[in-house]
Amino acid sequence: MTVDLVLASASPARLATLRSAGVEPEVIVSEVDEPAVINDAEAGLGATLAADDVALLLARAKCEAVASATDADALVLGCDSVLEFEDSTLGKPADAADAIARWQRMRGRSGTLHTGHWLVDGREESTGATFGVVASTVVHFADVTDEEIEAYVATGEPLHVAGAFTIDGLGGPFVRRIEGDHHNVVGLSLPVLREMLAEVDVRFDQLRD
Repeated sequence: MTVDLVLASASPARLATLRSAGVEPEVIVSEVDEPAVINDAEAGLGATLAADDVALLLARAKCEAVASATDADALVLGCDSVLEFEDSTLGKPADAADAIARWQRMRGRSGTLHTGHWLVDGREESTGATFGVVASTVVHFADVTDEEIEAYVATGEPLHVAGAFTIDGLGGPFVRRIEGDHHNVVGLSLPVLREMLAEVDVRFDQLRD
C-alpha cells in the first residue's frame, strides 16, 4: 500500500533528495516565523538553545503548522538545518558581507551540521504519532582563499542555505570531507527518515508510487 508524504519545506535540495530516492512528496510550505519561534522558546526556558535543539524546534514548528493546516491522509515531514560553529548557531547569512565573514572564519576548520526531522502521522487510520530526530554530521571545510570566497558568495548560493554552504551545489569543492551522512548535509537524512517511518509501521518503499 502506497503512503502519501507531505514535505513541509521550501528547500529544493530536500525535494531533490526525496526524488532521487524515488519519492514524490506533496510540498506545502509553512509560514512559520523562525526567529519568533526561537525567541519564544528561549524566553520560556530562560536560556539560549543549543544548535541541535534549534534545528529540532524549527522542524517541529514547520511540520505541525502544515499538519494542522491540511486534511491530507498522509505523513507530514518537516526539516530544518543549522550549522554549529565555534559555539554559535548559524542559519542562513543575513547578507553577502555576513556570508563572506563566515567563510573567512570557517575556512580550514570544521563545524557540525544539525538537521532536525519531525514527523506527524496524519493518516486517517493511524496513532497520530508526532516525534522528531536530529541527525548531525561533522563538516571539514577547505582552506579557501579570499578570492574563492568572494566568487562563491557572488553566485548568491550561500545566501539561501544554512551555514552559507552546500555540499551538493557550487559549494561542493569547498567541503574537504565529512563525518556522517552526506544526505544530512544536503538537508534531509534518508537513513533517519527510514528509521522514523519504521516507528509508524511504514516501509520506505511504501512512499514510492
